[in-house]
Amino acid sequence: MLRLRRAGTVAELSAYVNAFLGLKVPGKRMCEGHSSPLDYLAYVLLDGTREEKGEGHRGDVVVWANRGGGKTSLGAVASLLECLFLPGCSVRILGGSQEQSQRMYEYLRQALEPGYANQVVGRVTDKGCRFVNGANVQVLAQSHRSVRGHHVQRLRCDEVELFDRNVWQAAQFVTQSSKGIDAHMEVLSTMHRPFGLMREILDGAETGGAKVFRWCLWEVIERCVGRDCNSCCLWEDCGGRAKEAEGYYGIDDAIAQKQRSSKQAWRSEMLCLEPSREDVVFGEFSMGRHVRELAYDANLPLYRSIDFGFSNPLACLFIQVDERGRVLVLDEHIKSRTTLAEHARLIKERYPYKVEATYCDPAGKQKHEITGTAAVGELAALGIPTRCRRSGVLEGVEIVRSFLAPATGEARLLISPRCEQLIRAFGGLEYARLANGALSEQPAKDGVHDHVIDALRYFFVNRFGRSHGLREKRY
Repeated sequence: MLRLRRAGTVAELSAYVNAFLGLKVPGKRMCEGHSSPLDYLAYVLLDGTREEKGEGHRGDVVVWANRGGGKTSLGAVASLLECLFLPGCSVRILGGSQEQSQRMYEYLRQALEPGYANQVVGRVTDKGCRFVNGANVQVLAQSHRSVRGHHVQRLRCDEVELFDRNVWQAAQFVTQSSKGIDAHMEVLSTMHRPFGLMREILDGAETGGAKVFRWCLWEVIERCVGRDCNSCCLWEDCGGRAKEAEGYYGIDDAIAQKQRSSKQAWRSEMLCLEPSREDVVFGEFSMGRHVRELAYDANLPLYRSIDFGFSNPLACLFIQVDERGRVLVLDEHIKSRTTLAEHARLIKERYPYKVEATYCDPAGKQKHEITGTAAVGELAALGIPTRCRRSGVLEGVEIVRSFLAPATGEARLLISPRCEQLIRAFGGLEYARLANGALSEQPAKDGVHDHVIDALRYFFVNRFGRSHGLREKRY
């Protein structure tokens, strides 16, 4: 009888989960501005007050928490209890990988076995189960085909930082209120990338009305008893917090993990302070140092630099170089599935001034096997003559890097806030990974960040690269 009695208060919910699911959910906030794991669970599962949840529809939920912070297990608890106490509720679990989706569902499946078997109808499969009250849970794969076509009240996205962006866009249309149950999406993730998907979701949470819950190691760590703070490697981050903690995360485990991880990884993965930039190609990039308001100056030469694309976007950057040799990226034109003629029109309209030069991808010289024409020839016919020179990717990357962070003096590459996709690309472009998991020396061709960076790279190798007159000779 008690198993089927819905908790009405935070204390009752905590006791219920502890007694029937064997989980002690930490309920103490240890860091300023943070929530506790119990805060999240209570918000999702309790009716709450109108002041807490707002009038009418509750809205989406975003959980930013540390590795080992219980996101996946708490998502499973929320899914189980919603199915038990909301007749007809449909829950879908979508992880950053099939394994991640399966992990949350497996927590739920294990919880069903001891005391809830009589609440399930039919067979509990690896993909989902149905409840006697008409509620159901199903695991989705990280693919368009799996996501499209579902219209349910709950969608839980676990480790969204690992999502394919196209799948994420498709997931926006999954939730739909029905049977008297308001629909909402939940995002549960760490944040790995400075300008990755999770960062974008958090930035949009305030304007989108989503409720954000954030906790780190100190909200989930076990209480520290009898240890010497002076000799503890956690002290600089802990500052004594663990003496008052109420969590479950082993202190010895935390110490071992800090000792074998980098400072950046520790701060992003465990303290939720800032994302790691270890795999980012341009780790030197900083919003404060490189992004500022810029305006077109008629006294300076204007350049354009283009990376071609159709299904992938065509990217064009508008650039000036000032008397101090600083490169000023004024604006960007980025558009996919558009004819070259339309691109040319939009590019010329954006900055209708005299252009010193337009640089492009050398691949634009190649003739199309069907039309027999080359992109550079088509652009020239449309009033945009171009120049290009061949270079290695790393040559261009190193030149860009030398302007971002010169050995002496201030940065010589400044970017306007209008260049939103270029800014995201600087923070998000990572090195490719080899088959063995090791990092390559080459940037990844991720289809998201590489195109606009390539456009910038073409400008630098043409404007500041090695002299065209140099010749290589083999001895």
